[in-house]
Amino acid sequence: MVWIAGIDGCKAGWIAAILDLAEAAQPTLRVVPRLADLIDTDLAPALIAVDMPIGLPDRIGGSGRGPEQLVRALLGQRRSSVFSIPARTAVEADDYSEACRLALATSQPPRKVSQQGFHLFPRIREIDALLRAEPPLCDRVYEVHPELAFATMRGAPLSHPKKIRGKINPAGMAERQALLVAAGIPSETIRARPPRGAAADDALDALAALVVARHILAGRGKPFPDPPRRDSHGLPIAIWTYRPDHPPAQNFDHQDTAMTDSPVPRLMIEAAAQRIAGHARITPVMRLGTGAFDSAGDISLKLECLQHAGSFKTRGAFNNLLSLEVPAAGVAAASGGNHGAAVAFAARARGVKATIFVPEISPAAKIEAIRRFGAEVVIGGAQYDDAQAACDRFVAETGALKIHPFAAKETIAGQGTLGREWAGQEPDLDTVLVAVGGGGLISGIAAWFAGTKVKVVGVEPEGSRALQAALEAKAPIDVTVASVAADSLGARNVGPLVYEVCKDTVDRVALVPDTAITQAQVTLWRDFRLAVEPGGAAALGALLCGAYKPAPGERLGVLVCGANVDLTKLAALLA
Repeated sequence: MVWIAGIDGCKAGWIAAILDLAEAAQPTLRVVPRLADLIDTDLAPALIAVDMPIGLPDRIGGSGRGPEQLVRALLGQRRSSVFSIPARTAVEADDYSEACRLALATSQPPRKVSQQGFHLFPRIREIDALLRAEPPLCDRVYEVHPELAFATMRGAPLSHPKKIRGKINPAGMAERQALLVAAGIPSETIRARPPRGAAADDALDALAALVVARHILAGRGKPFPDPPRRDSHGLPIAIWTYRPDHPPAQNFDHQDTAMTDSPVPRLMIEAAAQRIAGHARITPVMRLGTGAFDSAGDISLKLECLQHAGSFKTRGAFNNLLSLEVPAAGVAAASGGNHGAAVAFAARARGVKATIFVPEISPAAKIEAIRRFGAEVVIGGAQYDDAQAACDRFVAETGALKIHPFAAKETIAGQGTLGREWAGQEPDLDTVLVAVGGGGLISGIAAWFAGTKVKVVGVEPEGSRALQAALEAKAPIDVTVASVAADSLGARNVGPLVYEVCKDTVDRVALVPDTAITQAQVTLWRDFRLAVEPGGAAALGALLCGAYKPAPGERLGVLVCGANVDLTKLAALLA
């Protein structure tokens, strides 16, 4: 077993978030009175990231140790969370007055010790004694700071403090919880009651340290300073974070253009992630490894087909409902099925009336799902665009809030949370394959990965190629639609918003025949017992038929995005 841990001090001693990498299980939280109680066991972690100063200089110049001065510059309004730690002699003092006297004598300009910093001294002395007694531990124990970890996850300093005047700030906790979810920490772990002797914010800090530990173990650690200094006892003096896929701006007080110039900037997706946390599921990644499906790539599947209501659309639906004011007439949407089911699901959860317009081509299974979630279903014409026109008329007549499946920033930002979540689960991805209908999903994912090394490749049926046509024409244009996946990937036109997002962020579009789509459906059922609709299987179809061929060793993520399949038709394919 390979264990790693993120550790923070708490009232009862230390709280540890421990993860068994071999089993890929969810982290466990544990409180121990002494740090040695965790290290001196059969389950001693291979790497520990701890929120406690390590390495004590003999003299201090400026406001604390070098790492503290460097890190504060990255944290904006959260800079005060980094305490100034004095020289070793002051930390070793048991009396506050004596600690202040020694700190004044060993600092330039002279600085006393803060009361908050003094309360940390017993914990600092404990870890200092442990590392000095066992120097090899320095190779696997790293100092981290939660606010730096969260800022790295976000790509910018946090917006809200976790406490205000000593009391928990719900907005700050929600912001940190959303970032941990996106980093791959299960929501049930994040929201679980902390162990006795630790507070909820202690648990979040330990989990943030665990995220950094995972990256350090993978070789992505980043120390401040780089390289770390050493104190007179040989202990490292550095605060560690990691090198993210999305590099933060050089000056956090001014957002970089990659985060703000897009029609749907990354900050909008961040806000959506915080908004929908607890409403949308964190869906798993299935890692298949090199050679899967007879390809040269290192393949994984992102199983968004396990999302509430059977598809990624739930993310955008909740972001709309939680962002916008809903009138008495409720909400209305046009849908081939999945968007309608998602809006119906979210509306029911929020106690809102929903009216869903569907085309005649919508599968009975999807219509039944919409009705099951309590929405009124209206057949609005032969194709999706006909249903959208009927929906628009209804909105004009009743004043209902229209929730568009792709041509709305709230929808795209909601779908973008999938990309954000995926990046946290698979930080080493090279390429992602994403099915395209109207383009809301690929727009959100591409907006999140914009400016990173990750290539976003769209996958469209040969008979329904609205995005490729728009990219070729350099403007959104109408296309004819004829595909086995037309009920979910059958938009005639992606529209100007999707085009503006995708024209600079989507690497290319791969076209797949219907036979490849149905082959992917069969493969997903045969090999993994996943019942997936045609549109949800299209991205895998591109890999199976060679429409996209990964390079040797290329880390390729394939999105499986919809499970609202007509079981009768699936059974016929399998016969």
